[in-house]
Amino acid sequence: MADNVTSLFRSTAAHSPSMAALSRESDGAGPVDFCIPCNPYFPTPAMFEEMASRLRDIITYYPSSADTITAELCSLLQLPPQCVAMGNGSTELITWIDHLLVRESLAVPVPTFGRWTDQPMETGKRVDMFPLQESSGFALDLAQYAEFIRARGTRVAVICNPNNPDGGFLHKHAVVQFMDAMADLDLVVIDESFLEFADAENEPSVVQEAMLRPNVIVLRSLGKNFGLHGIRFGYLVANPALAGRVRSMLPKWNLNSFAEHVVFMLKEHGAEYAQSLHQVRRDRMDMSGQLSSLPGLTVYPSQGNFLFVRLPVGAEGTVVRDRLLTEHRILVRECGNKIGSSSRFLRLVVRPQVDVRRLVTGLEQVLYGTSRRGAAVPEQAPGTGYSSGTAAVDRLVSQTNGAGTRGLAQAAGAGMPLPAAVPAPAVGPGGGMPVPAAAAVPQPEPRPVPQEAPRPQPSPQPVPQPVPVPQPQPVPQQFPQPAAYPEPAPQPAPAAPPLAPAAAFAAPAPTPAQVPPATGPTPPGVPARGGLTAAQVRGTDGLSMAPATGWPGAQSWPDAAGMGQAAG
Repeated sequence: MADNVTSLFRSTAAHSPSMAALSRESDGAGPVDFCIPCNPYFPTPAMFEEMASRLRDIITYYPSSADTITAELCSLLQLPPQCVAMGNGSTELITWIDHLLVRESLAVPVPTFGRWTDQPMETGKRVDMFPLQESSGFALDLAQYAEFIRARGTRVAVICNPNNPDGGFLHKHAVVQFMDAMADLDLVVIDESFLEFADAENEPSVVQEAMLRPNVIVLRSLGKNFGLHGIRFGYLVANPALAGRVRSMLPKWNLNSFAEHVVFMLKEHGAEYAQSLHQVRRDRMDMSGQLSSLPGLTVYPSQGNFLFVRLPVGAEGTVVRDRLLTEHRILVRECGNKIGSSSRFLRLVVRPQVDVRRLVTGLEQVLYGTSRRGAAVPEQAPGTGYSSGTAAVDRLVSQTNGAGTRGLAQAAGAGMPLPAAVPAPAVGPGGGMPVPAAAAVPQPEPRPVPQEAPRPQPSPQPVPQPVPVPQPQPVPQQFPQPAAYPEPAPQPAPAAPPLAPAAAFAAPAPTPAQVPPATGPTPPGVPARGGLTAAQVRGTDGLSMAPATGWPGAQSWPDAAGMGQAAG
């Protein structure tokens, strides 16, 4: 393997060669895997033995239809099947989301899961990348992200919670506020692929909130949670119209027989699954402590089943990766090809303590030599940057580190102006998030219009008159407004988020801020199609937790976010 390791990484279209390829290059046994983020404790050995005993039937015959498998999963999750679409891995669902629902632009914080940047770029969409700052531990500031989306005029927003590769976590109330503030966008996607490993909040998932909204999709993973990447299965949750649109495009047998077998096994193994999540969370704390003891190594807080680490100054990630593999048979994820990252960063999957001790020993020898005196990895020459598959974005991020998106806009020149005169958005009760326009205090000045791409910008205060659209101009296509929608009388905007009256359930009375102008971009916070926000439909302020549906058998199976009582 030592002679071929570099060519193995260069010859693959993915970030790392597959375990099968690595096994073929060795004696048939693959390395210790700190690269692929899956659950090392589930399925249990007994479950694997059961699947092995039925292997012949599983691979011989067709699986049931996706509808049958989805119905069984929904019975377990206590979700309505019409709100769920199962895919052959989350990547298949991301592909169809892009083809069907992303029309011209998508915003995503970076670094993140590569398919959220690569997939829309492959189909010619504009991808607006919001750089997460190393100086703030790669934490996502939702208020700044919302401002960035408005300045760019982006039509689709993506949030990964926890984020991959850094494991950054957002509390549920903040995500709900963001969804309400972005209710006028074509689509908001909340990728919860790693949420079941989180323990910062009791019920962090927004699946219940997504089903109430016209423009929200929540993406969930099964392969990562169940430690079965090879089976390829995941699902999305949305309102019936959105879920049905994606489901109608999927092949009838897009789910394989292994996926079916595992889904039907789950109801008998809830206790083991909950215990596996509990053990991963304990291992994450232990692994973080051991890695933090290494001189010069920075470990960022994570709520995923992986840790994002920055190597000591002078350590090149590709060198560390190759030496760990060839000298210690340890596979790690070097993040130089992630947009917004560089080869100074590694993502390390949480594994049992015996494997972590092997990793720490290997890092000690590669980084410092056996005695930790003197760097075994040589310093780079002055002016030499860490390798990155996205040098331009990487350079902008490093040049503006700590300066936020205003610094990025200045470094990049025109394209996403964030003028200093724009007042800070109104803050919701949870702090930090702008409230919807219907509840915000009117601001005195509208946003300036960029000279290089003139388009009418929405005013944060109610606008009773339509805004004319100059011709021609590249204004994103808006949802058509209902022809019979009544023209509202101007009313002053309230100073605090109002609760929807009971009569609103039968005949909602529109306000000027809820009805967008007949032409021009939809104002910030105005619901798509001129409707009410889901929070107003429920008669809440958007911060109240929805009742947990739970999973069947509360004593043995966790809730839909994997955070039930049994998980501890």
